[in-house]
Amino acid sequence: MRRKTPAPPSPLPQRDGIDPVRVRLPFDGAWATVRDHLVARLAAGDGVIDGMLDAGLIVGADGRAVTHDAAYVPGMYVWFHRALPDEVPVPFPVEVVYRDEHIVVADKPHFLATTPRGSHVTETALARLRRDLGVPALSAAHRLDRLTAGLVLFTVRPEERGRYQTLFRDRRVTKEYEAVAPYAPGVSLPRTVRSRIVKERGVLTAREVVGEPNAVSRIELLEHRAGRGRYRLLPHTGQTHQLRVHMNALGLPILGDPLYPVVADPEPVGEFRRPLQLLARVLEFTDPVTGHAHRFVSGRVLEAWPAYESWARWTPSAPARGPTPDGP
Repeated sequence: MRRKTPAPPSPLPQRDGIDPVRVRLPFDGAWATVRDHLVARLAAGDGVIDGMLDAGLIVGADGRAVTHDAAYVPGMYVWFHRALPDEVPVPFPVEVVYRDEHIVVADKPHFLATTPRGSHVTETALARLRRDLGVPALSAAHRLDRLTAGLVLFTVRPEERGRYQTLFRDRRVTKEYEAVAPYAPGVSLPRTVRSRIVKERGVLTAREVVGEPNAVSRIELLEHRAGRGRYRLLPHTGQTHQLRVHMNALGLPILGDPLYPVVADPEPVGEFRRPLQLLARVLEFTDPVTGHAHRFVSGRVLEAWPAYESWARWTPSAPARGPTPDGP
């Protein structure tokens, strides 16, 4: 068995908070040149790889440009920066709630993805924080949906990331969400909802199916008025769209949800009206590195609760803010 060895450090710096792409040539490859392998593997389109090689944009571990005729070497690493998509800036800031030498806790706005994925690359909380804080090694310990606002934990040191991710895997993080949804007097609350949720690749929505429950949520009504309720949601598991699926199953779809109960037409690019009224409000855990007990509270306010009419005709502006977030 071939022993795994760590990859060498990237000879290229980040660009706009985004790491360069790293490609390792397979040990069982039969290509004559590095160029031949990249053309076959990356499916980048006619002439794209040749153009990058001409421009010296693909480099080896020594930082030198890979040439067209560079021989294929099994196990060799090469790096390059991918072309970044044009992105409409999300017009809201990422607030830093807490920062020390190990972690950063950020209060993410609606519409901003947590980490690069698909068409959202530089307009993500991770890329922004790397640039703004000057911490290129910053990584996310978990994720929030792009449409959900609230608290996200990031790690500063790559060697410590696994310890913080384990907190979420082992359910040693207390997470509390807040939502605004219709009020239904016939729905008895509080209650704990248990179901089996599946999310198929390529399908926008998750769904409940018959089987052993893998999703558990505690749902409480905090207050209600004018046919709307403010809810406290406590997920005990972390299935995709879990809270949105469970609220919809109760007949209480969260306001602004473009997927539940019905998949809405895609919004125009750059449209930031009526954000999903779901907020990751509280994050509480014992730091696995320092041993400190942390409790963080989002300063964001779900606009549809204090000012429904304003939310319903909402236009891009700074989000409403609540009190200063609690520290650890």
